[in-house]
Amino acid sequence: MVFTDATILITGGTGSWGIELVTQLLLLDPRKVIIFSRNENRQVMMRQNFEDTRLQFSIGDIRDENALSSACVGVDYVFHLAALKHVPVCEENPLEAIKTNIVGTQNVIETSIKNQVKKVIYVSTDKAADPANTYGMTKALGEKLILGANELGSLTRFLCIRGGNVLGSSGSVLPIFMRQLEEENKIRITDKRMTRYFVTPKQAIKTLLQATELGNGGEIFVMYMNACNILDLAEVLIEYYNKKNVHILETGARVGEKTHEVLVAENEIPMATVFNKDLIKITPVNSTSKTSSIPSILVDTKQNLMTKQEIKELLVEGGFLK
Repeated sequence: MVFTDATILITGGTGSWGIELVTQLLLLDPRKVIIFSRNENRQVMMRQNFEDTRLQFSIGDIRDENALSSACVGVDYVFHLAALKHVPVCEENPLEAIKTNIVGTQNVIETSIKNQVKKVIYVSTDKAADPANTYGMTKALGEKLILGANELGSLTRFLCIRGGNVLGSSGSVLPIFMRQLEEENKIRITDKRMTRYFVTPKQAIKTLLQATELGNGGEIFVMYMNACNILDLAEVLIEYYNKKNVHILETGARVGEKTHEVLVAENEIPMATVFNKDLIKITPVNSTSKTSSIPSILVDTKQNLMTKQEIKELLVEGGFLK
């Protein structure tokens, strides 16, 4: 296996993606997994939860190139997860989003080349495809930086993997809805028409590791994800918990929030091909393959939405419902 006896650095590794990534990586016999992040408390909790001597922690910010470079010494693979990710936060603090999501990504590139890292994997978002808000724009520029880094003449290879919402991640609607149901017997939805992509943490990281191993550098890999109507998700939870007289309040879309997302933008369709059952590959040149094979759901969340039963099955698969 590619990760056997390897040293791996994960930026922003104390979040939901990072925890599941560490869980799966430790099963692949790495020499060392380094968590580089700003949150001291989360690092302490993660250290206690894993209790694995191969797991090491480094306090630092990707904005600090020197701290990042020190953490990167002897590293074989970098998973770049660190970012400002909440749409309203980035809308209210665009300069801070630029500093972290763009300048921080360039720091990851430069320190990885300096330390002769084998491969850098940039975790992106559906909001980078046809971006309509500050978060999406900064992540889209991050993708451009990562892909462009392959032309800098180093041996380090750079690739992107783009996905939608991971169920249960910090700030996602699932834990918010569950808390609102429990505490208030109501659910607040910004727009009842809204659709979003969802995947379980386990499947997201399984696909991420697959792309890491198979990618040569210069690609954007897009995770195959299903999508659902947010209102349907709320109603599945209401039915499962057998809640009565639940008020569903429509509060209005927040600034920068899209009603529907895409994982593959319209201008990317000519460059996109089906890589395997889990991944779509986007390369810088037009594909000679027929684009009709790309699942329609990836270019329009309104196509083939999950039924309520399928939503429930996905929540059970992710361990959120029994």
